[in-house]
Amino acid sequence: MSKCPTCFVMNFPLITKSLGIVSLLIGASMALCLPWALPVCSGTPTIEWNAIGALVASVAIAVLLGMGLLRLGRGADGRMFRKEALAVVGLSWCLASALGAAPFLLSGTRKGHSESPEATAGVRMSVVDSLFESVSGFSGTGATVITDLEDPQLVPRAILFWRSATHFLGGLGIMVLFVALLGQGSAGKAIFRAELPGPSKDVGHSRVQHAAWIFAGIYLGLNATVTILLLAQGVSLFDALCHAFGTIATGGFSTYNDSVAHFHSVSIEMTITLFMAVSCVNFALLYYVILLRPGRLFRDAEFWTYTGILAGATTLVVGFGLVHGDFANTTEAVRYSLFQVTSILTNTGFGTHDFDAWNEFGRGLLFFLMFVGGCAGSTSCSIKVIRYLILAKALSLQTEQVYRPSVIRPLRLNGEPVEPEVVRDVIVYFATFLAIAVGAWLLLLAFEPDATWSGIGGNPHEKLMDCASGVAATINGVGPGLGTIGATRNYAHFQPASRLLLSFLMLLGRLEIFPILVLFAPRFWGAKQ
Repeated sequence: MSKCPTCFVMNFPLITKSLGIVSLLIGASMALCLPWALPVCSGTPTIEWNAIGALVASVAIAVLLGMGLLRLGRGADGRMFRKEALAVVGLSWCLASALGAAPFLLSGTRKGHSESPEATAGVRMSVVDSLFESVSGFSGTGATVITDLEDPQLVPRAILFWRSATHFLGGLGIMVLFVALLGQGSAGKAIFRAELPGPSKDVGHSRVQHAAWIFAGIYLGLNATVTILLLAQGVSLFDALCHAFGTIATGGFSTYNDSVAHFHSVSIEMTITLFMAVSCVNFALLYYVILLRPGRLFRDAEFWTYTGILAGATTLVVGFGLVHGDFANTTEAVRYSLFQVTSILTNTGFGTHDFDAWNEFGRGLLFFLMFVGGCAGSTSCSIKVIRYLILAKALSLQTEQVYRPSVIRPLRLNGEPVEPEVVRDVIVYFATFLAIAVGAWLLLLAFEPDATWSGIGGNPHEKLMDCASGVAATINGVGPGLGTIGATRNYAHFQPASRLLLSFLMLLGRLEIFPILVLFAPRFWGAKQ
């Protein structure tokens, strides 16, 4: 009698082979950043030799590591099952984050304090700083420890481009690219599902590699469209590419200290707003729109709920903002509210206004939106609208069961029944997410001394809320939080232990918790499940 494939010993050669390929992909991506160290591309007066040296060394590390891993995995038989796929996904993101930190560290990129950049602008990024920036980029979070982005002496332009390129690579997912380029036979579906955020039923209906190519094509097309539109509005190629990467990946890294506010352009803001919103729609539904079959999109309950939340939250922020005097007039209120609500709901984190100075209701609403996110099958992080829909319907049915125990109704979404296993998974996800968020919040409170706030002129009594917003902003992939890590500040003043914790939360949130958690389960690596 043959054994169940899921009971086989972990196929380590195949895992190392896959990680070797990912390492080579990261190295190739770093090499493509080299031209931006030249004056003709970067606009700097001289060649950025420190950036070139750092990128070349980083490419060499990635290539040598990749070749070594490929050599270790040369005996792989090519058969990959679900647990190997999960291991590849989780380990690949850890590997990419570690390799992605090398250019920041080796180039001598400088960081500055959010409150007094002149005091610490000369301090080089540490290992922890570099890892934090890399994880933030790949996970599409957009949190940073760098204050002055505009001085090439502190942050070389080529390194700044690599910083935004990590958004591009992580946006739709390194592993989606992996599946699209190479395919993985029977494991492709497992890799694709483990990597793609949210419970998306549409993915499984077509050949996995074909679906991966479609998603990658849509992703590239959206990036190209935003780049062209920004170029047409007078933005340089460097800035257009970097902001396109941050927009479509819903990452939020900008090339300016003031983020998108630097451009002082309503048309640029509305362009980015539109594509932030589009990037958080299920890519499978966008594919039907491209095929001129928009009916699937307009019949989708998640899409309508998502747009309803976006419109409703914007209306509330505008109304309360005008009442409390946060804006000079209605036009300004609509402009800034629409951009910031979209930016927070989509977990992008771009900024055009200091939302941390808004009234308490507006700030509280933005804090809640951090936990919502976009649609399943998009580049958004966070919990996703579809999970809230399923949870709400499950609660409604359970409430009815209390007073009508003999009535049994199936849970339906878009007219189709939802499997009980899916409902169970959603409830478990909510419970796990809440437990991790609360635990991380308590750890952050323990790690951070009151001096963190008093040292930057803040109020230690704000520590409770600031730490909560730090956890929310990182596990949900938003980036900026409230208070000491608000729209005009960063994470440079946090303790190294805190930044490591927040980096871990970014990875958990981007991969929807379990592909990372399983790596710490001894039974996962054993002979049996």
